Amino acid sequence: MDSGGTKVARPTLQAALKRGFMGRCPNCGQGKLYRAYLTQVENCAECGERFGDIESDDAAPWFTILLASIAAAPLYFLFQSLLASHFVVTMILLVLIVIVLILVLLPRVKGVLLSAFWLSRLDRGTSG
Repeated sequence: MDSGGTKVARPTLQAALKRGFMGRCPNCGQGKLYRAYLTQVENCAECGERFGDIESDDAAPWFTILLASIAAAPLYFLFQSLLASHFVVTMILLVLIVIVLILVLLPRVKGVLLSAFWLSRLDRGTSG
């Protein structure tokens, strides 16, 4: 329910995951999912949906590392071929890119996971 007392239509899986990726409430798409970098809100400020009891635990970091390493492997070979024998430069560039990639992906991956967990809770009929 939103703050006006009207029921918000249940989103599709694609819409909920997209909203989570953008850091928004998977229910209404308006409220923020985080109050800080990775600190999720207890309830949506717009629709009141609760998220405080949903935890992604270590899944978000694992998926983020997986995605970053998939991107890093081809970059290593690309940099090695472009920079020829400058191994130190290659490694510095690669480490910096992977760190930035992890910092950008982590809240998005966590948002997608929280949205998926929230939607699966609705499917079991234990929302509210």
